[in-house]
Amino acid sequence: MSIRLVLADDQGLLRKGFRMILEAEADLEIVGEAADGHDAVRLVDLYAPDVVLMDVRMPVMDGIEATRHVVGSGSLTKVLILTTFDLDEYAFSALRAGASGFLLKDVPPAELIAAIRTVARGDAVVSPRITKRLLEEYAHQLPDLGAPAPDASHPALSELTERELEVLLAVADGLSNAEIAGRLFVSEATVKSHVGRLLAKLGLRDRVQAVVFAFQIGLVRPS
Repeated sequence: MSIRLVLADDQGLLRKGFRMILEAEADLEIVGEAADGHDAVRLVDLYAPDVVLMDVRMPVMDGIEATRHVVGSGSLTKVLILTTFDLDEYAFSALRAGASGFLLKDVPPAELIAAIRTVARGDAVVSPRITKRLLEEYAHQLPDLGAPAPDASHPALSELTERELEVLLAVADGLSNAEIAGRLFVSEATVKSHVGRLLAKLGLRDRVQAVVFAFQIGLVRPS
C-alpha cells in the first residue's frame, strides 16, 4: 500500500528535487504539488493524502496557517514541516499548530524517506530533544508557564495512571522509548503501550504534542 504525498513549497526547483527522490521509492506516491499554503489546503481536501511536506514560508498563506487548516479540519493527513534552521520560530509554531514534526531542508534523502514513513504510521519525526530545545527557546510564547507546577493535580492528568505520568515526564525530558525502558526497568513494547494510552487519554496526536503539553501546563520547565 503506497503512501500518498502532497509537496508544498514555493520553490519549484525544490519540489522537483523532492519529487525525483521520493518517486524512486515504490511505496511513495506524489498526488499533488502546491506553491502556496492555500493551494496545499485545497489539495489536502481534494486528495486526502497521508502526508504533506509543508514549507513554512510561502506566499498567500504560510505553512503554519495551512497546517492549522489541515489539522483543524479533522483531516487524517499528517503534516511534516520543512524548515531551514532547527531553532526556527516557524517550526515551533508549526508544532503548536499540530504538525507531526519538522525536517531541515537539507536532510539526507534516506532520512527524508524514513521520516515520511514514520509520520504516515502516526508517529512523530522530531527528536524530543530538538522539540525541547525549541520550547525552551520560545518558552515566553507558551501560556501559563509562570504558574505553579501542577504535578498530578492538573485536571487533564487525572486520567493517567502513576506509571503513565512517569512516562509522560520522561517523554517531556527528551528520552526515547529505549531510554525510558531503561529508566523504568520495563520493555520498549511496554513503554510504547504506555505512550499510546497516555496520548489517547490526553487527546494528543503524538509525542511531540506531549512535550508541548507538558510545557504548557507547567509540568516541566525550561532548564
